Amino acid sequence: MKKKMSLPSLDAIAIRLQSIFPEGISHRNYMVRDMAARTIFVMLYVGAIEGSTRWIRPDQVTKMTDAQASKTSENERLAWARLSITPGKLKGLSGTWYAANTREPIRDETLRLGLIPTGAVVERSGLTTTSAQPRYALAKEFADLFDETISGKKLEEKIGKWQKSYLSAGALARIQILKRGASFKADSVRIEFPNGETRLLSPGPSSIISKAVIEEFAPRYLQEPAVLWLSESSNKIVARDVNLAKAIGIHIEVDKNLPDIILVDTGSPETLIVFVEVVATDGPIDELRKQALSKIVAKGGFDAKHVAFLTAFRDRAAAAFRKASAELAWGSFVWFASEPAQVIVLRDGKPKSRKLFELL
Repeated sequence: MKKKMSLPSLDAIAIRLQSIFPEGISHRNYMVRDMAARTIFVMLYVGAIEGSTRWIRPDQVTKMTDAQASKTSENERLAWARLSITPGKLKGLSGTWYAANTREPIRDETLRLGLIPTGAVVERSGLTTTSAQPRYALAKEFADLFDETISGKKLEEKIGKWQKSYLSAGALARIQILKRGASFKADSVRIEFPNGETRLLSPGPSSIISKAVIEEFAPRYLQEPAVLWLSESSNKIVARDVNLAKAIGIHIEVDKNLPDIILVDTGSPETLIVFVEVVATDGPIDELRKQALSKIVAKGGFDAKHVAFLTAFRDRAAAAFRKASAELAWGSFVWFASEPAQVIVLRDGKPKSRKLFELL
């Protein structure tokens, strides 16, 4: 086994993974969970690093124990590396990190969906799909990120350089947006309206999403946006444009169950009303909510064609979106603060279903 950096602790690996793969990365959970840290530890333990002649199999991760992990001399690590791939050996051990069948999520999730697509892990060439030979190793530049002699600013710079080289531009942009949003958690959130007015919202995830809707979504998707209504999750009214509401025929009844935000596009051919629900935990625009909101504009004589419904989330990977996805109403839109240039359209097929090529 070649000489290599000191073996980092499992805890150190887990902590660094959180920085290397921040929120905004697709399949992030597969790359920062305990299973990923343990997989990387085993690769470092046996010296399975790009450029060496060593590789691992997923089942080697399942065979590791805390007792073995504490044996860190070169000879002890080399002996285990050989023994762990020897047929019939290390079976029936007590205290193994995982059951034998856990090799499948290690292979399919942690490696194939997580670490390999990002360039963190490389595969051995020349092996058939069914080969039992070890085939996975850490990419050299990725392995260097776990050198515990590097810390502080130098480590941040090294991680940042790796991210710029191996993560997509879209992923990097998403990371920065989520980081920026996180900075608002402890302080009041300042929102600037399209007309230049400002408001302060209480700190929290809902306020962060509301800010993104008004400052990012509105100018991107509306010709001449205006804020008709803005409330906080505590039902506190932050902004209410009564004059604009009267001018377009909308009667806002405060005691009614209004949405978090009502936007108006006065620059569209026909004035467009956009009802927005901000979802940090729950409360998307489902079918019942859509019908209730439709009644508000129907009283003002608005045609349904001039009303839009939007549910805004912080990120696609957020638990709130996964929880609400099955409830979202057809004929509505979905938007994520972390990916402002994209919007999901849930077409309801009216007045008639269209062919797929017509939607491209």
